[in-house]
Amino acid sequence: MAEALKGSCLCGTVRYEVDQLDMPIQQCHCRTCRKAHAAPFAPTAGVARSHFRWLAGGEHLSSFESSPGKQRHFCARCGSHLMAERPGQPHVILRVATLDDDPGLRPAAHIWHSQDVPWLQDDEATAHCAEWAPKD
Repeated sequence: MAEALKGSCLCGTVRYEVDQLDMPIQQCHCRTCRKAHAAPFAPTAGVARSHFRWLAGGEHLSSFESSPGKQRHFCARCGSHLMAERPGQPHVILRVATLDDDPGLRPAAHIWHSQDVPWLQDDEATAHCAEWAPKD
């Protein structure tokens, strides 16, 4: 078995590990992911419950029911959204951007494109800078 992948919140208080990603990485564009992450989309992947473990900071976890039956879990100190779950499902929905390790996979699909907002869509004309944007 490969070594477990580690992940954490922004402040490092909450830490977890996963044995593997059990579903492909998908970039979710739904309205709730956009709002929860303050971003145009959120990279997610399903992980079997038996492959996910909280390592530290459980007392700092908070949750929010973003839609009926779906709990989003985040660090109450820094606000990082770490995973979501529907109790009846055999997997949790990992927020892949919170991994500290490279899972060795790349996104397989963009989902919920029907909820995209045009003012956040990227195109080839948008500047791509290695660090800060150059000053004029």
